[in-house]
Amino acid sequence: MTAAEAADLAAAFKALADPVRLRIASIVACCPGGEVRMGEIAAEFSVSGPTISHHLRKLREAGVLSSERRANEVYYQVRSDRLDALIGQLSMMKAMVGQESCAVPA
Repeated sequence: MTAAEAADLAAAFKALADPVRLRIASIVACCPGGEVRMGEIAAEFSVSGPTISHHLRKLREAGVLSSERRANEVYYQVRSDRLDALIGQLSMMKAMVGQESCAVPA
């Protein structure tokens, strides 16, 4: 894994490491139609709208969510391609456990 790949993955994992953000991503992922309005997300939490907006921005910046403005509403979708990439990187790391070749000498 390159340094750039590690930095990219760390940003996504950092965004998902927050319990509120992880819940937000889970809520968006399980919504019928694959998308949900910001107001529907905010209704699930006992924090302010600006706080939810902050968490949504962090998830968008990490590439976990995408958004689309329609009239006065913003709709959020999970980027399954990004989740696939994160899972793929973890799977590759798991597959390398115990292999003879390593970038760092033993």
